Amino acid sequence: MTPCATSSSPPVDHGPALARWPLPEPALTYFPNARYAISDRDLPARAATRAPISKDPATPCKGAAVMPEHPHDPVLLDRCVELLLPALTRRSADGTGAVLVDATLGAGGHAERFLRQLPGLRLVGLDRDRTALAIAAERLAPFADRVDYVQTRYDGFWAQDTAVDGVLFDLGVSSMQLDRAERGFSYSHDAPLDMRMDQDAPLTAAEILNTYDKSAITRILQEFGEERFASRIAGEIVRRRARKPFETTAELVELLYDVIPIPARRTGGHPGKRTFQALRTAVNGELDSLRSAIPSALSALRLGGRIVVMAYQSLEDRIVKGEFAAATASRTPAGLPMELPGHEPYFVSLTRGAEKAGDDEIARNPRSASVRLRALEKQTSDKFVGREGS
Repeated sequence: MTPCATSSSPPVDHGPALARWPLPEPALTYFPNARYAISDRDLPARAATRAPISKDPATPCKGAAVMPEHPHDPVLLDRCVELLLPALTRRSADGTGAVLVDATLGAGGHAERFLRQLPGLRLVGLDRDRTALAIAAERLAPFADRVDYVQTRYDGFWAQDTAVDGVLFDLGVSSMQLDRAERGFSYSHDAPLDMRMDQDAPLTAAEILNTYDKSAITRILQEFGEERFASRIAGEIVRRRARKPFETTAELVELLYDVIPIPARRTGGHPGKRTFQALRTAVNGELDSLRSAIPSALSALRLGGRIVVMAYQSLEDRIVKGEFAAATASRTPAGLPMELPGHEPYFVSLTRGAEKAGDDEIARNPRSASVRLRALEKQTSDKFVGREGS
């Protein structure tokens, strides 16, 4: 395998892990249960972020924090292992010679299970979030000689000669990012309007709200959040920012409660859900990245290799479904009575449509309630180039 990005130990974020300020009024109306101080759930992640991390994750610096065994429950972990294991153990039962790309490494929950179960496996962990890479390095320190970390979007890794045996995508914002109030991903905490997965990226949610015109904001809310009150929300954003620029998530949530009609707020969850999703997607270019990453990952798989993708919103799942449909379609010209040799589909599906989490999983891990899992296996040595190139 020849990665197209430099593999290295993850950079360290020494910034504070939680903003610590009281919520302004009238924000308390919308955040009655918000945490002003750090909860027990946040302590491990905060400690791991602020503790020193050596350049060699296998030998942590003195005083470096150790992540708890399970800081967050990985979604559909057993099912991911079941689907990917046959591709990773084709050469050896312990995974020797196999390469797995965890394209959304996060806190390393899925990666840890694979590395622990397969002592010969090599894993490449991708994440644009340097804090996530630092935390994952602490968690995966016992396996450091078998892990490469790459800080990149998941469409920034693949090269023409990249060849791997398995790929895992766990899309969307991670639980770790939602729990970090200062990152601005959550409508449940007052924080700066940031929403960047890569803290070095230039665009923030505040810049979109304060500088984009009404039509651009409306388009973002409609396209990325499927928000039916997009035009009304965008108009009010433009009016309010003329008096005072938006700075915090509480200000945006207050606006949404004022603008969205009361009957509409009674169904469909928190009224900020769609707007926050839309802004986060726009800030991070998530859909464009996914459109590029899926065909690249499919092309990088060796014969018999497998890919698993977990999506949590309809826009993401629609992209995955389209690429997977193209990958599993016959290449025999329409109208012929039989499959032509060499024209069989590139991939075969391992799931019947999209799989959902069961009741037990959802009860244990509420984040899994919206997951849609799809998986494929490569059955030809030909290179798949995606829908546009097919």
